[in-house]
Amino acid sequence: MVQIIDKKVNLEYALGHHLHCMIAQVPNRIQRAEKGFAVVDPDRQWEMVRSILALVAAGEGNLKKLHFLMLPETHVPVARFDEMLGIIDGTFRPNSVTMFGVEHVSLKAYREMLERFREDNAEAIELVDRDIDSGDVLEMPVNWCCVAVKEATGKLRVFLEAKSHPFHGEEFLDKFHDLYRGRHFYLFRSRLSCFNFMVLICLDYLYRDLYSSNIRQIIDHANQLYFSTRQTLDTIFVVQCNPKPEHQVYRDVLSGFYGEYLEDTPGVRETVTVFGNTSDETRIEDAPEDRGFGCSSVVINRRHRLARVQFSEFSTDDFGGAPVCRLRFGTGTRLYYINLPLHHELDPRTTRVPLKVHTIMRLSPDGGWVRVSGDEMAAEFEIGQEG
Repeated sequence: MVQIIDKKVNLEYALGHHLHCMIAQVPNRIQRAEKGFAVVDPDRQWEMVRSILALVAAGEGNLKKLHFLMLPETHVPVARFDEMLGIIDGTFRPNSVTMFGVEHVSLKAYREMLERFREDNAEAIELVDRDIDSGDVLEMPVNWCCVAVKEATGKLRVFLEAKSHPFHGEEFLDKFHDLYRGRHFYLFRSRLSCFNFMVLICLDYLYRDLYSSNIRQIIDHANQLYFSTRQTLDTIFVVQCNPKPEHQVYRDVLSGFYGEYLEDTPGVRETVTVFGNTSDETRIEDAPEDRGFGCSSVVINRRHRLARVQFSEFSTDDFGGAPVCRLRFGTGTRLYYINLPLHHELDPRTTRVPLKVHTIMRLSPDGGWVRVSGDEMAAEFEIGQEG
């Protein structure tokens, strides 16, 4: 079973105020390689990543309030990993968290990365070393992500996670090409502000079988957190490169997460789930171009009751009758800047709204980012409550 490791991070957020998140729904171009999947044109992909980082660092308008930045699974070329961390460390504001998937590497290289950041990943190293000691696995490919936390003091902390459950394209008959299965998730507990969050990689949110379940374990851990401290799991961020974000299994898991009938789940009742996918310009070797990507989304408990709206850039629904309210985005290459709803329910008589789309940005011909205008589809439209 995957182990959930609690990590205390020093993030100072104003109590009672919502936080801001940017979902970078941008294209991936990857192909099979000796070690899993590799970025096809790493320089081109890196230029897009850099343009997003520069936008965040500039902080025009209310972007200076950004707390969380999500980039897709398998997105940042591994050769640019250090440069990525250098930009975050040198230009991003304190109290910010950047989540990004990294190009696949061997388990040996992943273990070396963990060692570089041993101060933040000591428990994870122990779990990986158990696997290394058990057999000849050092050349197995690893699908991994990084959570770069720039604390209130300006200190940069680097946490690494490996995907625990592959999709069929990442599994091979040859064990040396099969994907390594990660052994840990981090539960980040912000001191002072008491904001708790997790970061998962795509199908790790869905892994359920007859004997074990990642999501069941997360619920149990969050419940234990609630019963012992009266704190909850505030947000789950799921970084993806997924051609089937609307699959029935997502609805099934969300229904169980927010609507289990056999037991009380106070630890996750008000959790906000943020899915950050790639855009419809994504191309993966052997995958038909018409399979489609996109549809990043934000899911909250149905008690928040989002009004039903439908535009080309975003819409709201209940994901086919699930006990949730979902804000579902379109499929194009976009940057979505939203607020994360407060954990408490709103009085039905209030005019306050739980979830807002602050800005939607599209790629300009010169490689920069420009705001989608109101005529292009109400970028500043506020999502209100049903009566």
